[in-house]
Amino acid sequence: MLTAEENELFTRVGPDTPLGKLMRWYWHPIAAATQLDEYPVRRVKLLGEPLVLYRDRSGNLGLIGDTCAHRRVNLGFGIPEVVGLRCPYHGWRYDGSGQCVEMPEEAKDSSFPSRVQIPAYPVKELAGVIFAYLGPDPAPLLPNWDLFVAENVLHDVGFQVLDCNWLQIQENDLDPAHLEWLHGYFSNYALERMGRPDLKRKRRNPDAEHTPINQRRDWAVYEQGVMNYAKTPDGLREVRPSIFPNVNSFTTDFMYRVPMDDEHTLHVFFTTYPQDPESPTVQEKVPYYIVPPAVDAEMNPIWAELDSNGGQDNMVWVAQGPIVDRTKERLAESDRGILMYRDLLRQQLQIVEDGGEPMNVFRDPSQNTCVIVPPRDGSPLTWEGHNPGMMNRITGPYKHSPIVNAMVEKYQGKDALEGPVH
Repeated sequence: MLTAEENELFTRVGPDTPLGKLMRWYWHPIAAATQLDEYPVRRVKLLGEPLVLYRDRSGNLGLIGDTCAHRRVNLGFGIPEVVGLRCPYHGWRYDGSGQCVEMPEEAKDSSFPSRVQIPAYPVKELAGVIFAYLGPDPAPLLPNWDLFVAENVLHDVGFQVLDCNWLQIQENDLDPAHLEWLHGYFSNYALERMGRPDLKRKRRNPDAEHTPINQRRDWAVYEQGVMNYAKTPDGLREVRPSIFPNVNSFTTDFMYRVPMDDEHTLHVFFTTYPQDPESPTVQEKVPYYIVPPAVDAEMNPIWAELDSNGGQDNMVWVAQGPIVDRTKERLAESDRGILMYRDLLRQQLQIVEDGGEPMNVFRDPSQNTCVIVPPRDGSPLTWEGHNPGMMNRITGPYKHSPIVNAMVEKYQGKDALEGPVH
């Protein structure tokens, strides 16, 4: 368990909090570029700050405070101009640095615009995703994690707003014990409730309750975060890393747990789809999708979303409440990975407090060409065949992905589904 003070330390993300200062050292995904194609101005909230993301008519991205300095109108209603964003109320125009550059009703030689500025932050696009940085200058490099710069792949990105603190989502990465029960036992119960017992999964390990977790799993800190290992007769096998501070990596996926504020998290799903090298497709735009909630406003289950790993995860994270009271938890041997991550979080908080830079902050371009995340080794991603009927067993948020839906339709009724279905 944690003390009340530590639980506050690990969960509060405002600008003046220790965790907020740590999180501001990192680039966070906030939108898909294609969302700005639909409408070029979007309200976003990141690390407790209400902001407006926009693309002006010259194609430049901007991220500024959401309120005009004049009469406090929300700039989410702003008008993109050739340069910057114009307030709809009285026409004050702001550039990407937050500087007011035009006040139409003031004298042309007035010095007042030069003295008006609102918050502004750097934004960059990578693989169809827009990232923001709210930390100290100079900004570090936007990490070129391997899946973002992989060749011969398609991408899509999904978003879901969860009514809970970021940490209870991130700690799930270090909790392999939930796989057998939430995604096995409960999953079958959900399918039973839905009237689809034909889709029930075979228990991965029917005797799991008789096999202590420390005989099947292990964890260790490595250079990017905490690695989950499987114990095999041949030794430890790298399974899945939790990349510090808020990313989970699967074979072809990254999941970002982006703190909007203390009690709301933007969960971002970035997926790569390796292509047939003989007939690759050029992807001009990266599509996005929105993942629906797994529980309703009264915390009742939405069964149609609970047939998947992602829906089940979302249910339990939200069911823990806005912020888990970790002073009352009772951790067991299966939670050693969580304790290891918390120790790492303490260490990185202390580094920032002492004036240093935390881990996974990149400055050297030569080390940022392609940052490989194990167990990937830099080899080209390839498609793998799947068993017949796999198209009916798409898990997680991916069943809402336009690329996966097209794949399912293409291979429906065939003997095998060739492609990275999750």
